[in-house]
Amino acid sequence: MFSAFEWMVAMRYLRARRQEGFISVIAWFSLLGIALGVATLIIVMSVMNGFRMELLDRILGLNGHLSVYGEGQTLEGYDDVAKELAAVPGVRLVTPLVEGQVMVTANSVAQGGLVRGLRRSDIEKRDILSSNIRAGSLGSFQGNDTAMIGTRLAQKLGVRVGDKVTLISPKGNITPFGTVPRLRSFKVVATFEIGMYEYDANFIFLPLASAQAYFKTGTGVSNLEVFIDDPDMAPQVALRLSRTMRDVGRVHDWQQANASFFNAIQVERNVMFLILTLIILVA
Repeated sequence: MFSAFEWMVAMRYLRARRQEGFISVIAWFSLLGIALGVATLIIVMSVMNGFRMELLDRILGLNGHLSVYGEGQTLEGYDDVAKELAAVPGVRLVTPLVEGQVMVTANSVAQGGLVRGLRRSDIEKRDILSSNIRAGSLGSFQGNDTAMIGTRLAQKLGVRVGDKVTLISPKGNITPFGTVPRLRSFKVVATFEIGMYEYDANFIFLPLASAQAYFKTGTGVSNLEVFIDDPDMAPQVALRLSRTMRDVGRVHDWQQANASFFNAIQVERNVMFLILTLIILVA
């Protein structure tokens, strides 16, 4: 609330005397111009920041803030490594992951997809997945022949909970007659809807052990996904993880993986801030 003195000073310069009527008009126009300029700046920056936060929530909610890879194609002894990484300051969650590209088919329809093998307990810790189950339940997400797919993908394939889909891996089995694509059927036990088309139309989740058997990773995983308390601190936490790994693995953060995308957003925010600042200066 304004005090009586502040109101007196404000009205002294906004209300004109008889001989200063034109000056009062200038003062009011200046006040309105600055108010509109500041309001526009606040609104546009709020929209840009809100768009960035929504984008971060969608992308980083499903993907880890950092990814830890082994020296080879797979990471062995991942449970022990995960325990060490979980003790690093700033780390909130570490989950093992098996990932691979496949062709998924059902009802004579084929669609490319990305398979991610995760433990059910790890999926339950990710609210963006566990709270967006549209059909079925995570309780059935177990065994060697179950899968969870996005609602968009289910619509394309014409399948529902209880139906089966066939996954075809380009890394086939070697036989005397050549390389034969690896085929295996999985029962859809749940569907999810994140709200982003890319995920809902392409992602397929399998139990971790089932994904290891399908992609033949043995006792290893593709990588470890690391979730941290503050995503903007990813580069600093990555250095800590590298020291913990003792140069036996590689660490990539989300800013590196999405550098071009988020750099474009940052440039747009800076340009909008500059333009709106000039509007205020003109006012």
